[in-house]
Amino acid sequence: MQVIATAGHVDHGKSTLIRALTGIEPDRWAEERRRGLTIDLGFAWTTLPSGREVSFVDVPGHERFLGNMLAGLGPAPIVCFVVAADEGWQAQSADHRDAVAALGIDQGLLVITRADLAPDRVEPVLDQARTELAGTGLAQAPAMAVSALTGEGIQELRAVLDTVVARARTPVADQRVRLWADRSFSVSGAGTVVTGTLSGGALHVGDTLEWTGAGQARRVRVRGLQTRGEAVEQLGPVSRAAVNLRGVDADAVTRGDALLSLGAWTLVDLLDVRAISPGAFAEAPSEIVVHAGTAAVPARIRPLGPDHARLTLAHRLPLSVGDRMVLRGSGDRVVRTGALVLDVDPPALTRRGDAARRAAELAASEAAGDVAGEVTRRGAVPAAQLIRQGIAVPELLPAGVRRSGDLLVAETALMAWTTRLREAVAAEHAQHPLSAGLPRKAAIDVIGARPELLPELIARADLVEQDGRLQDPRRSTGLGAAETAISSLEQRLAGHPFAAPEADDLDALGLGPGELAAAARLGRVLRLQGEVVLLPTAPALAMRELAGLEQPFTTSRARQALGTSRRVVIPLLEHLDARGWTRRLDAGHRQVVR
Repeated sequence: MQVIATAGHVDHGKSTLIRALTGIEPDRWAEERRRGLTIDLGFAWTTLPSGREVSFVDVPGHERFLGNMLAGLGPAPIVCFVVAADEGWQAQSADHRDAVAALGIDQGLLVITRADLAPDRVEPVLDQARTELAGTGLAQAPAMAVSALTGEGIQELRAVLDTVVARARTPVADQRVRLWADRSFSVSGAGTVVTGTLSGGALHVGDTLEWTGAGQARRVRVRGLQTRGEAVEQLGPVSRAAVNLRGVDADAVTRGDALLSLGAWTLVDLLDVRAISPGAFAEAPSEIVVHAGTAAVPARIRPLGPDHARLTLAHRLPLSVGDRMVLRGSGDRVVRTGALVLDVDPPALTRRGDAARRAAELAASEAAGDVAGEVTRRGAVPAAQLIRQGIAVPELLPAGVRRSGDLLVAETALMAWTTRLREAVAAEHAQHPLSAGLPRKAAIDVIGARPELLPELIARADLVEQDGRLQDPRRSTGLGAAETAISSLEQRLAGHPFAAPEADDLDALGLGPGELAAAARLGRVLRLQGEVVLLPTAPALAMRELAGLEQPFTTSRARQALGTSRRVVIPLLEHLDARGWTRRLDAGHRQVVR
């Protein structure tokens, strides 16, 4: 299946041509039929001589309905460009040409209509149309002259359409879905129905999708599918789709909303773009309208030079790198330029000169979605995040980029983070010689890397992690100036193992929490709750005494046996309980575990 959108000046016979090809009236409104003027999008379909199925989106040609025209043209992969023989190239012919160029549509055909009214003008008009379309993707498109009124050339046109469809690029059925809504309505007994052109991916009855509109999103379920007026269980690209949804009211859905594969898209309102027409941003209004898919969203524009700009959208859209869009002034009825999306997660521009530097970066980028450039800019990024942004991640990564779990990491960033980590740990040791090392969280904050990369960075920096702190194993592990005080404490406790020093005693020795923590790490002292400091041998010595007591024993009896105070005996007994050497029976009794 394929979908073809019409394009061309008002009253050049686009709708009449569709009726002649399909037998279906594309003008849906009574006012359109009464006035003979297409106002909104029309839809029709037919089967070509080969049996291929093709659907048409008929667009209005009048300048007042440029937004409607862009909504029909935006999602369509093929265009049927119409010029009337009796009138030739006109103002809206140029507008529609500019839209085709802006959207990068390069598949289609040129049809000269009303050939019966001016048969002698067919060739000149065709030549003029060819000249005007030069530089667009339709410059070399097949061309036909027809008369929808007499039927002249219609069968031949069907054959040409067959050839165009046969040569069209094959859509990808297993890619993510983004169905831009062009209509929504409610059907009695069925509920909400949303229609649009499915240009990629596949839909199935029962699918769970994400609906997004005006920056909000929610999950919806596909209750039913139709195409060409027939119910189907699944739909592939490229086709016109009518999707019956559960989970959203028809009144909540408007043109420009989208149905998306769940979790496969990023909604963005800030993006960097490149103008399709060179120099288009040299003079740009501050406010524009962005046409993407069927959406038309007001936006602020910040030029980053003549060819690049940053757009801030009024609300978020599901856009990806490589998307094409049309830009027009907020009050204009003409296409200002087209734009290619280069970045949907651009860096902040906060410092003087940032805009100029960003413009240079964008100008140096040969193509949208350069994996090496994206990873280098961020240092490390989940591969899934790039894919959601429309950046293809090849199996064979470019030089300078490697995988680390789910992350893509730049080698230059790894080297910089490793150096920064090594320097941070060295600074911690230098400033605090008795420190257990740099805390893990502080290390992550200092180097600015993603937490999941820390183990690799520790290994690359020849560091070790112990108890949540990073250390350099090559540093001196002595106690430095505290050695004398700790030795004095050891001598004192050797003669009286349970006579833990009071706080004043520790202060007199110059032993604060840092010195005691360092001594404990080196196995020189044992620190218990309440800043009770003993030797590491104290628990074993205590067990010798406690084992000789009548079992079970009280806390008071243990205190007497050890010749110490409640301040010391309670945390010591709790320590023995924790090691499984004693067991607490009730509030006042324990026993030795045999």
